[in-house]
Amino acid sequence: MLAELRYRIRHFLRESDAAARQAGLEPQQYLLLLAVRGLPRDMKPTIRNLAERLGLKHNSTVELINRLQSRACVQRIRNPEDRRCVLVSLLPRGQKLLEQVARQRITEMREGGVELVDAMTAVLGYKPRRRKSRKEGSARKP
Repeated sequence: MLAELRYRIRHFLRESDAAARQAGLEPQQYLLLLAVRGLPRDMKPTIRNLAERLGLKHNSTVELINRLQSRACVQRIRNPEDRRCVLVSLLPRGQKLLEQVARQRITEMREGGVELVDAMTAVLGYKPRRRKSRKEGSARKP
């Protein structure tokens, strides 16, 4: 079961990498854009937080930001509350590239994500829930 789950995760990640490259991004660049956009509201997009979310070292994250900044995808801004701290934000070009890849990935997950869910379900030992169709969910009971 674990082998199947790992296979499905690797397949998903490999497809994500391919989608990023097709959009002109390196996979790590896409993941950084995704991390900036997907941070919890209470977490600031500092280099430290982004490095943590990406599982990278601080200097590797800085290098990644440098490359994306040179492509006009992100910008650095000094935190007005603490001038020593640098915040990273998406620029319109970065937002557009992120949405392009993410939209494609979400569509592919809707079409083929069942295998990944099944593999996770098998490992966790859950029985799949029966989903109500829209018709069933809106029908009134007598």
